[in-house]
Amino acid sequence: MAKPKFAVITGACGGIGRSLARTFREAGYRVIGVDRVSADSDMNPDHFIDADLQKTVRDEAHATEIFAEIRSCCGGHGIHALVNNAAVQILGETGTLTRTDWQTTLDVNLLAPFFWIQGLLTELEAAGGCAVNIGSIHARLTKPRFAAYATSKAALAGLTRALAVDLGARIRVNAIEPAAIETPMLRAGFEHAPELFRQLQACHPAGGIGQPEEVARLALALADGELKFLHGACVPLDGGIGGRLHDPD
Repeated sequence: MAKPKFAVITGACGGIGRSLARTFREAGYRVIGVDRVSADSDMNPDHFIDADLQKTVRDEAHATEIFAEIRSCCGGHGIHALVNNAAVQILGETGTLTRTDWQTTLDVNLLAPFFWIQGLLTELEAAGGCAVNIGSIHARLTKPRFAAYATSKAALAGLTRALAVDLGARIRVNAIEPAAIETPMLRAGFEHAPELFRQLQACHPAGGIGQPEEVARLALALADGELKFLHGACVPLDGGIGGRLHDPD
């Protein structure tokens, strides 16, 4: 009998997180979903762990408890994939961003991926596993009011490359950097502005925005081990907008 494969997915109850959980389960993984929101039947992970990622950064004892719970779920089989998907997006102008805004952003978007990889490294290495960091196009291209978020994602890209060098062949570490993805949260932001949503779709050379399932399928491809030479990469999933120059009319 084949040994079970386990995938740990943070932010598992969000729009992209649900697609990640569903896609990995359909591929035969046993999914351990992590979030601060209770799981429901639409997400349906094999195991669900209620965890505050910022607390796992600030409170080492709490992190130790959470990692022990994850190990218990795996039953000694190791972890094949850790998908660091959870993130916060706190927007504000330079004059209004607070120290708390910055600390929360960096704790969740940057430090949590590091400490979760560190905390589960033994299990990842035992399974010949990998970490997939969900970054953002904001690591390379951004816009006003995104200083904290963009900085955290740029740093996450640097962390991805640095960990590949630091860890070598022990585990693979890669990142996905999506542009606009059609999640319920994004659609809600355009609920009363359908024309702006059409403009958002049209400005991507692909002719539309991405779907959560596309992020999930790419994460699965990175995790499945078929691309062993892909290590320390930040893969854009941006519909071509990363190469587009917008001149003023």
